[in-house]
Amino acid sequence: MTEAMPSYLSPTGQEIIFLLLGAVAVGSALLVVTTRQLVHAALWLVVTFGALAGCYLVLTAEFVAWVQVLIYVGAVIVLLLFGIMLTRAPIGRSTDLDSGNRPAAVVVALATAAILVTVVIDGFRMAYTPLTPGQGGAGELGGSIFSTWVLPFEALSVLLLAALIGAIVLSRTDITGANGTNQRGDGPNGLSRTDTPGGGSPPDQTGGH
Repeated sequence: MTEAMPSYLSPTGQEIIFLLLGAVAVGSALLVVTTRQLVHAALWLVVTFGALAGCYLVLTAEFVAWVQVLIYVGAVIVLLLFGIMLTRAPIGRSTDLDSGNRPAAVVVALATAAILVTVVIDGFRMAYTPLTPGQGGAGELGGSIFSTWVLPFEALSVLLLAALIGAIVLSRTDITGANGTNQRGDGPNGLSRTDTPGGGSPPDQTGGH
């Protein structure tokens, strides 16, 4: 932060790209919380994370950018989509999901954004640093993870493995209990206790009609 701060009337190419990526991130984030299609919200979240990764690249933070892509785009979004499919959640428009707290949520969001912008401007008012590509910090960060923080790293790996095994178990329908029913409460052939292969109701056991 030794060089003089340039004029805002003549932005550089890196600053223009950063502003465009920031606009894409903010716009797609708004679409995430306003769309009524759950899958569309997940896809717009991919766009948001991708734009953030591009901002990190412009700031010459290559390691953080690729972690953003690998972890958030490649793992979190996929986990979210698998959760939607495994729970068989409704993915279309649903009016009963609107709690009516949208005005309060807008007020809280605007207040939070105002506080964050004020803190950033007050803390970095006259600070400026040239965006010059460097050597990157992947070597130092990798050495720190696999030396100082190797135990929490492995614990997190075990946690993710347990979540994967749990998702596989929940998605299976051929696991039967001691009474011949599966874990979802269905019959031995995957049918509901109130369903018959023909789709109708079970026959009356008392001989009635």
